[in-house]
Amino acid sequence: MDKFTKITGVAAPMPLVNIDTDMIIPKQFLKTIKRSGLGANLFDEMRFNQDGTEIESFVLNQPAYRKAEIIVAGDNFGCGSSREHAPWALLDFGIRSVIATSFADIFYNNCFKNGILPIVMPQEVVDTLMDDARRGENARMTVDLENQTVTTSDGQSFAFEVDAFKKHCLMNGLDDIGLTMEKAANIDSYESKAAALRPWV
Repeated sequence: MDKFTKITGVAAPMPLVNIDTDMIIPKQFLKTIKRSGLGANLFDEMRFNQDGTEIESFVLNQPAYRKAEIIVAGDNFGCGSSREHAPWALLDFGIRSVIATSFADIFYNNCFKNGILPIVMPQEVVDTLMDDARRGENARMTVDLENQTVTTSDGQSFAFEVDAFKKHCLMNGLDDIGLTMEKAANIDSYESKAAALRPWV
């Protein structure tokens, strides 16, 4: 998993509440177990017409936001089913952080396990960040995990809270497998002792 320390990039404004996981990546794209390739269908039903042409009004189809790395969204982002494909699709598209007033619990935890930083902010802060995001590609927002701040293009800085363990994992690029592999020496030692004690196993 890629480390997350600090990013400065374009933020896409998505002032919708209850953006669920089926909106993020519709069910027909869940046939794969690969984490790559899903970005092409991120927000598929909002991004594309039935004939495959782009819906010009959708924010990520607008030239200013095609390379957005941050999404500023409404309340209850990531609700619905618990599909891990949702953060996979966001990450594959290039989104590294989502800022909202609240998240669905499972989606929130899945983000940390897949290299995405979800940030919970009060409504008044989200409103300010939404306004900054609407300025387009010339307005670069900075998300600093180490210092736990989000800074707008004009220098307004807002602090956010994050669980210390989740922060450690994200800053060091540690998913569940990575955390296990940190104990590789202890695991190998245990396996060697177990093999000596119970060679018949």
